[in-house]
Amino acid sequence: MLRAVAAGRAEMTASREPDLFVDGLSCCDQSASRQLAHTGLIRAATPTGPGRRVPAELTEPGRILLIGMNDTRSNHLAAHDQ
Repeated sequence: MLRAVAAGRAEMTASREPDLFVDGLSCCDQSASRQLAHTGLIRAATPTGPGRRVPAELTEPGRILLIGMNDTRSNHLAAHDQ
C-alpha cells in the first residue's frame, strides 16, 4: 500500500476512518489502510470535505519506512543472488 501511495496511484477519503483506493478501486484491507493513516504514515494530500476522495501522500515517517523496506528487500535479493 505504501508503494502505491508513493507512486501516486492512491486516493483516500477525508474522514475519521479514511478509506484507501488504489487505481480507483477500494483497497481490500481497509483496516490496514486506516492504521497507516492513524499512525501518520499516509495522509490526504489536500484538504477537502468529509467523505470526498483526494490524492493520498506519504508523510515523512512513511517515506522513511518505505526506504527501509526497499533497503531490506534489496539486501535480501542481493544475498539471494550470491
